[in-house]
Amino acid sequence: MTTSHASSRPGSDAASNPASSTTTRPTAAVDAVVFDVGGVLLDWNPRYLYRTLLADDDAVEEFLTRVCTAEWNAAQDAGRTWAEGVAELTSRFPEHAELIRAYDERWAEMVGGTLEETVAILGRLRSEGVPTYALTNFSAEKWTVALERWPFLAELDGAVVSGVECVSKPDPAIYQLLLDRHRLTADATFYTDDLPVNVDAARAVGIRAEVFVDGPTLRGQLAGAGLPV
Repeated sequence: MTTSHASSRPGSDAASNPASSTTTRPTAAVDAVVFDVGGVLLDWNPRYLYRTLLADDDAVEEFLTRVCTAEWNAAQDAGRTWAEGVAELTSRFPEHAELIRAYDERWAEMVGGTLEETVAILGRLRSEGVPTYALTNFSAEKWTVALERWPFLAELDGAVVSGVECVSKPDPAIYQLLLDRHRLTADATFYTDDLPVNVDAARAVGIRAEVFVDGPTLRGQLAGAGLPV
């Protein structure tokens, strides 16, 4: 799963950019809602795990900056297997082999839980018959784990997962794949993501996209689109 490493909640500082979260509304009625997962539905952050394995926050930051970097993790989100990723990194940092394996083997401990208000919004939309989808940078292997641990993800009307498709946000191809596969109309589709770069890419293909800040903000954005939240 890919998200920001910059704060205790992934994407919180990136999402604070007001210029990226405001755009002129299209006239089309919104008839489908698409959610990012990490930082929007699940509170994922590798610090949750590594704060239990390393001596202090400085050690955690050094490890995640130098060894298990965001770029290394993103390769799994783009389709590389965890076995390949762990082997490659262990060969470079054999002294950290156990900590590197933990990123794979104890991945679920990086999830602090669900972002409950967002999950409640998802549930409300579903109860009102609004089609809901996920568009996420997520490894194929960990997506299987997530579906088992958080069943509400399996109840979505569909999901486009970067590790399955071997293409990641913000590549325009993954947004077009979402639209084509699920027969969605771009300007009638609402998308929320905690990273402004992903929101900008969605807007570039015509999707009505907004930066995720928090549950109340999302609720207001959806209500403004005429959706029952």
